[in-house]
Amino acid sequence: MPNIVIAGAQWGDEGKGKIVDLLTERVQVVARYNGGHNAGHTILLGKRKFVLHVIPSGILHPGILCVMGNGMVVDPWAFEAELAELARQGIEVGDNLLVSERAHLILPHHRALEGLSEDLRGARKIGTTQRGIGPAYEDKAGRRGITMGDLLRPAALPAKLEEARRHFEQVFRGAGRTADVAWDKLYENLADFGERLRPRIGDVSLASIATWRPAIRSCSRARRPRCWTWTTAPTRS
Repeated sequence: MPNIVIAGAQWGDEGKGKIVDLLTERVQVVARYNGGHNAGHTILLGKRKFVLHVIPSGILHPGILCVMGNGMVVDPWAFEAELAELARQGIEVGDNLLVSERAHLILPHHRALEGLSEDLRGARKIGTTQRGIGPAYEDKAGRRGITMGDLLRPAALPAKLEEARRHFEQVFRGAGRTADVAWDKLYENLADFGERLRPRIGDVSLASIATWRPAIRSCSRARRPRCWTWTTAPTRS
């Protein structure tokens, strides 16, 4: 099966979103493989304006299966807010959007860690978006992150959160700072996200995506080339 790969080589702001939007008519699946809910990109459909931060722009095209891959880090609050905004603007999001069970979550303590890191840099601060994306990737690399799949196993969440909490508190103590994270409330929120997002979460790897052949067939159009579009994180375009 041929592929179309769109990759940004200029640290964002290359207009990837517009290119994806132009090519979507030629594909069956639009998959985003990495990144978080950074600046996003803007797409105009007639007089309607859409600003997408986390969901692939293919969602604006009927009949396209959109995939959020395992390399992404997903803020579940931002994700649900974006789903709600699309619904408000009349965009139907049903089984045409799937999320990898191995995508990691961005949680409140990640935003606190990013804020601390920026504060400690003083005049040398980077100027990040303060959305917790970098620390979420740090937890992924450190094997203490929480995945979308973990939301489907709420009984295991307390132990996973405890590991993340230990690291978080060690960092803040080392910096001589304190920070309040409502860990018990966070567990409740994550369990609720798992229930609401359960139908979207699964194995979206190329090896197993054939299990969704009915969804792909329902998204197909006459004479459309059988190809996939993989995109990097959407940026402001």
